[in-house]
Amino acid sequence: MPSPGAYPYRVLIVALLLFLLALVVGAVGAAALAGKLPRNRWAGVRTPDSMRDDATFALANKVAAPSMLGAAALLGVGGIASLTLPTVAAVIAIVVTVVAALVTAGAGGAVGARVAAATKPEESDGCGSSCGACSLRGACEPSA
Repeated sequence: MPSPGAYPYRVLIVALLLFLLALVVGAVGAAALAGKLPRNRWAGVRTPDSMRDDATFALANKVAAPSMLGAAALLGVGGIASLTLPTVAAVIAIVVTVVAALVTAGAGGAVGARVAAATKPEESDGCGSSCGACSLRGACEPSA
């Protein structure tokens, strides 16, 4: 059995970490849902398809946002559980809520990535010919 003064600090630290993580994930989810999450290399759905342009990034993250908010709620529940439950039950609750939050956020990210992959890239103003130059646009066509 731990000494009376040692255990509460560990529980408090774990609870604070879970609450801080819930706050960060919730803020990212709220920004994504509002369409205010800028393209970045740290937060949100960051696949090659979603990073293609700002509109695709915003769409992929808007789709993933509800699961991010759900993951944040689960992390908050884990923080509350770590403060209120007895030792063994608290550890089990922490592990279960963290794993559930990771699965929830991952599932939403996967759906967001599929949405980004399904969107077509915006057409460029170029000729789109295989010749590589607009001045050669008709040169690649077979002669009649």
